[in-house]
Amino acid sequence: MSRIDPDKPFVPVRFGVLTVSDTRALADDRSGDTLVARLEGAGHVLAARDIVRDERDGIAAKLRDWCADDGIDAILTTGGTGLTGRDVTVEAHRDVYEKEIEAFGTVFTIVSMQKIGTSAVQSRACAGVAQGTYLFALPGSPGACKDAWDEILSLQFDFRHRPCNFVEILPRLDEHLRRK
Repeated sequence: MSRIDPDKPFVPVRFGVLTVSDTRALADDRSGDTLVARLEGAGHVLAARDIVRDERDGIAAKLRDWCADDGIDAILTTGGTGLTGRDVTVEAHRDVYEKEIEAFGTVFTIVSMQKIGTSAVQSRACAGVAQGTYLFALPGSPGACKDAWDEILSLQFDFRHRPCNFVEILPRLDEHLRRK
């Protein structure tokens, strides 16, 4: 079973939080606020925060910019993972991914099923890796962001988590770019 190894040190991760919305501003971005409060409360660093409109090219461009920033290790986006015509965050993420973390969406659905039942099928939460950076597309509700962080991401972004975690392999995500 998973556990926290008290003999290991905590290693802070630098996060970018990106809200995808046509209507939100930082002043009323409850989902972004939820993610920031949780990651900072866990001891991590908020390296960047922004809001972009529901436009595939704009979302992908911001993701690529942040992936190229050595000061950002992981990006959490919130919003645009649903089924409506304006929900294009998943497509933008997949435009950027080098590798998809396919199990994230499955695990998120399992967590969501326990909270909202079959309505969980309407989320297309996903995750991947690009340029040595983790990317996670979360739904736009504060509750979904809370569930994703509390049930999955808080553990995977804790270096002490066993048997494995995202932090311990972070330095190796871009090893293919360093090969000669």
